[in-house]
Amino acid sequence: MLQRIREGSQGWVAKVIVGAIIVTFALFGAESLVSYFSNSGSQDAATVNGDSISRQAVEAQVQRGIRSGQVPPEQERQFRGQVLDQLIQQKVLDQYASDGGLHVSDSQVDQLIVSIPEFQDQDGRFSQELFTNRLAQAGYTPNAFRRELRADTLRRQVQQGLAASAFVLPSEKSRLAALQQQQRSFRYAELTPASLSQPVKPTQDDLQSYYEQHKDDFRRPAQVKVKYVVLNQSDVASDVDVTESQLRQAYEAARQSAPRQVSHILVTFGDDRTEAQARQRLEEVQSKLKQGQSFADLAKQYSDDSSSAGKGGDLGEIQKGFFGEAFDDAAFSLAKGDVSKIVKSQYGLHLIKVTNIDIPPFEQDKATLTQQVKMENSQSRFDDKVQQLTDAAYQANDLQSVAKDLGLDVQTSDWFSQDDGGQGVLSNPDVVAAAFSPDVLQDGYNSDVVTTDDQQRVVVRVVDHRDASTLPLDQVRDRVSQAVTAEMTQRQLQAQAKQALSTLRDGGNVEGLTWKEIGDASRSGNDSLPDAVLQEAFRLPHPQGDAVQWGQATTDEGVALIGLESVQTGKAESDDADFSTRLAQRVQAQGIIQGLSNTLQDEAKVERN
Repeated sequence: MLQRIREGSQGWVAKVIVGAIIVTFALFGAESLVSYFSNSGSQDAATVNGDSISRQAVEAQVQRGIRSGQVPPEQERQFRGQVLDQLIQQKVLDQYASDGGLHVSDSQVDQLIVSIPEFQDQDGRFSQELFTNRLAQAGYTPNAFRRELRADTLRRQVQQGLAASAFVLPSEKSRLAALQQQQRSFRYAELTPASLSQPVKPTQDDLQSYYEQHKDDFRRPAQVKVKYVVLNQSDVASDVDVTESQLRQAYEAARQSAPRQVSHILVTFGDDRTEAQARQRLEEVQSKLKQGQSFADLAKQYSDDSSSAGKGGDLGEIQKGFFGEAFDDAAFSLAKGDVSKIVKSQYGLHLIKVTNIDIPPFEQDKATLTQQVKMENSQSRFDDKVQQLTDAAYQANDLQSVAKDLGLDVQTSDWFSQDDGGQGVLSNPDVVAAAFSPDVLQDGYNSDVVTTDDQQRVVVRVVDHRDASTLPLDQVRDRVSQAVTAEMTQRQLQAQAKQALSTLRDGGNVEGLTWKEIGDASRSGNDSLPDAVLQEAFRLPHPQGDAVQWGQATTDEGVALIGLESVQTGKAESDDADFSTRLAQRVQAQGIIQGLSNTLQDEAKVERN
């Protein structure tokens, strides 16, 4: 259908899709992401010039990163800080765009969405199924994605406007092209720990000195141990009985709202034919269907929707809300293989056939339905348990009695800090915040009931606490020894490299070095050449005559000695010049954009909570 949008078609499907997509978004309901910060303290992670960045917005980004596999769970805390920094940067750009009067309309957002390749099928058409699935995989709801797409588009308007102001003079263009195409020939040799006559062996004094100078690296933050109880709705639901009738009702409800594959035959009316004539044309189709003729063949012959007629009227998979109420009422009341009566919409008259319903057979789906019905039927009992937990946790002087009354287990944690959190539910920021709140940490009370998600509640009680402290040398000796050994080894290699360079510059020879010859190297280098070596080779001054220009670079293995032998000036060909110009403009644009961002953040009133 959506192919006709890109082709500028005025067909009914092309007209409806942009308008209907907004309705489609509404079908997904409110945000489904977990709110980790709904019950504790300020809801703001930060404010920028008075505008809020919510804790939920930060957490949503963090959870997307974790769900996508891009962020290991153990790096969650560090990633959360990076996300907040990024959101602050985005917020100042959003405010700048708003103050500048920039705007993106709803229709522009719609057009962007339908043109995104990731949401298109193999025929280049917008696919509702791909759209839904790929947003879900990335941790977005359609409404959240729509908001972020709009904001991102506004930021790009700002950035593209700044980028367009970058320019390069003709003389700079030629010079840049020549530098970009320059080639250098050199040799290099690496000094590694194996190059030292004796391995480094730090003394106790060395370790003590390093430890004293780097004590902040060995500080342990304040930590707590807690006892805690977890109330899960799934546990409450396990005791709920479910009847076959309830399962059948749930399945029927799911079947009625399930996405379905539909085909249609559209007959329009207006200038060329009256509504009565259009109805008569579809009645003729109905008569031929009764005679056993194929719906697909009749669609090719009778349908006025040229985008689907050639495919036997196939509209693909649809969901409720996509084509309007009358169309939905008909399509979602049909069983697989059924054809509707004549349906009138704002686009004409339709005959609709359901060719497939995206739902597994009842027996195959029974286990899922059972759990679903159990959860639905246990909601009231779970709410009662939550209230009971709330009252008991407030009144009791321990957790054991609370757990006993509700049939829960008391669990005990290992040490964890406010920055790193604990394991399982104790990694939840709200639970961590509760454990370190004054009432719980200092006064020894049970925490309030913490909502970790819609189906789980947690109460914690601190059983032990230790203040932030610097770990003694004996506990971190291995870490200190490794750091000191690496530092002393590097110093000795640097000294050895300095002595070797002095000898080489005087025309002497240094024994024991294994030289690697690199001919006509370009700035792009190759995988086998260390980046630090290549960068230093291109930083060295041009050698004079037959003399070698010497330098050194720090590598992952140690220190590299570099002898630059010759430089071949690049030719400023037109293609090269164009590439270099684009590269230079891109670098300039990045500098301008970063400069604006830094200035806006410096001038903004940013308060982190």
